[in-house]
Amino acid sequence: MDIAAQWAGGALTIDLAAIAANYRTLQSVVGGECGAAIKADAYGLGALTVGPTLEKAGCRRFFVAHLSEGVALRPAISRDIPIFVLHGPPPGTSRDLLEAGLTPVLNSVEQLAEWRALAASLGRMLPAVIQIDSGMARFGLTAEIVTTVANDPGMLAGVKPLFVMSHLACADEPQHPANAAQLAAFLRLTALLPELPRSLAASSGIFLGPDWHFDIVRPGAALYGVNPTPGRPNPMRPVVRLQARVIQTRDIPTGQTVGYGGLFTAARPTRVALLGIGYGDGFHRAASNRGRAVLPSHSETHLPIIGRVSMDSLAVDITDLGGSPVSAGTPFDLIGPHISLDEAAAAAGTIGYELLTDLGGRYHRSYTQGHAAS
Repeated sequence: MDIAAQWAGGALTIDLAAIAANYRTLQSVVGGECGAAIKADAYGLGALTVGPTLEKAGCRRFFVAHLSEGVALRPAISRDIPIFVLHGPPPGTSRDLLEAGLTPVLNSVEQLAEWRALAASLGRMLPAVIQIDSGMARFGLTAEIVTTVANDPGMLAGVKPLFVMSHLACADEPQHPANAAQLAAFLRLTALLPELPRSLAASSGIFLGPDWHFDIVRPGAALYGVNPTPGRPNPMRPVVRLQARVIQTRDIPTGQTVGYGGLFTAARPTRVALLGIGYGDGFHRAASNRGRAVLPSHSETHLPIIGRVSMDSLAVDITDLGGSPVSAGTPFDLIGPHISLDEAAAAAGTIGYELLTDLGGRYHRSYTQGHAAS
């Protein structure tokens, strides 16, 4: 075993081949252009490694949230491949964004004005993406502002729009009426602007059907194994495997409580394994008395996490393993081939997006090219 892996309480294995395969799957669904959201450090998996993997798989458009993320990612991606900053330039940073080789998504009159002023000072057209608010009330130009822009072409003076985009609020609920309402609003508002390529769908939106695909899609979580079709089989390959090593085991009698607050009380003589990760590693405290662990050699037996998840440890009831030896250093799966990311997240009362991006920096991280979750 790698000495660094021995030092860590847990191990996070990231399957780069699965990320590439997920990209190709999504590309095949839409047929058109498929970008990649690589914000939040590629959803916690390492943008500087994941980005080049996706570029090699054919991705030619990358999306980050913050200017700082784009600056960090730029050296890892070919210079001719655009990186779009979804939040646009923070006030006073347009020149920094341009000099970093990034392209802004313009969300407000203020951002539009600042980008227009920079273009005027340089005496040339500057590329940008225009975001409109189709009903989510989160980012983008409102319907009123879109109408103003349509009636005053000078508002786009010096700006070279590459495409116009919006974002769906309820795409993970295919029957939600907001999906059709946003589609109608997007069609209506984009018809007011110069004819441009359009982008509406992210991960779940891709699976709403061709009407939502337009020219460019922008998947994020689906690339990393989160199910974009909740309630149906996951069409994506699993990407991460999270394992925690045993620190010690102990036997406790009936009536003994475990962990902070005595949240768990043994109803039988119980064998307990203490694993070396906790909420300090991004494994949520809300999984207390709800989550599950699996010993890989006994994959058919899902073992309950008992008591409160602590900052640096959690307890697992291993009584049902019978006499199977479990010694210090033994790895248990908390996310992997028999506990999906979405299942682990649901046990913590959250979604795969949040659990994935919360996985912390204390794990021993390794990247593989396949078979990470087999």
